[in-house]
Amino acid sequence: MIGGTDMTETVERPNYYAIIPASVRYDNNLPGKASLLYGEITALCNQKGYCWASDSYFANLYGVSKQTIQNWLKALEINNHIVREVIYEEGTQKILHRYIKILVYPTQNNLHTPTQNNLGVNNTSINTTVNNTSNKKHSAANATPLVQLEKDFEEIWQVYPNKKGKGQAFNHYKAWRKKSVDHTNEYLFNKLDRYKQYIKLNSNWYHPLNGATWFNGRFDDELDLTPKPQNRGYQKNTRKEIIPQWAKDQKAQYDSNHGTNNHISDDDRKRLADRLAKLESKGG
Repeated sequence: MIGGTDMTETVERPNYYAIIPASVRYDNNLPGKASLLYGEITALCNQKGYCWASDSYFANLYGVSKQTIQNWLKALEINNHIVREVIYEEGTQKILHRYIKILVYPTQNNLHTPTQNNLGVNNTSINTTVNNTSNKKHSAANATPLVQLEKDFEEIWQVYPNKKGKGQAFNHYKAWRKKSVDHTNEYLFNKLDRYKQYIKLNSNWYHPLNGATWFNGRFDDELDLTPKPQNRGYQKNTRKEIIPQWAKDQKAQYDSNHGTNNHISDDDRKRLADRLAKLESKGG
């Protein structure tokens, strides 16, 4: 199955040799020709580094139904001989790719026979084969299914403040996660909390990085989270006008003689009243 398309494939017999270790040959939990199917998978892994053949390919090769092949593959996976990875089209159940890979080290639970010496020989053989093709054992970090990585990424993407470059951001995230088991969402959430504090402290000039940039290792930037001094703003310097004593005395005299004072003309009285009114308005 390539790109999720299930079609009749030409039965290809690889030139690379197949390897069936003792842990598989003598595993009583495997039905039918599951051990032979395992050998075929090792041959295809020798050629490609992984096996991408579909159920139809194996069914045509062994002359059985696809359901039988599925049962054999399931048994091999349950008994820790292979691992399968299915990649779906984003947001759908459509299969884009399916890969089958050999687990390098057999488990002791699969050994049921007096073949410990044979196990040593065959184990060395298959280790050499897989190391020549896959080059290294899949680490615990590398074994995280893609579906789980997508789910974990969505959790942190939902709260990231600048949702630009999501596709590239996920590629960076996925590569980072596969480097170490210590690369976890908990680590990223702690980094994101600090980054949000930095954004808040510098909101007057700083804009969050695009997601594609931040997830490309920028979450490890050193951030200065020292609180900035508050700007109290410009305060207008107001001056309060003080009414002079002579003006107060004239006003008091005017008030006491209002209507009977013949020494102040009506015009002077009006000018004095206007002047006092202005002085009082300035003085608050």
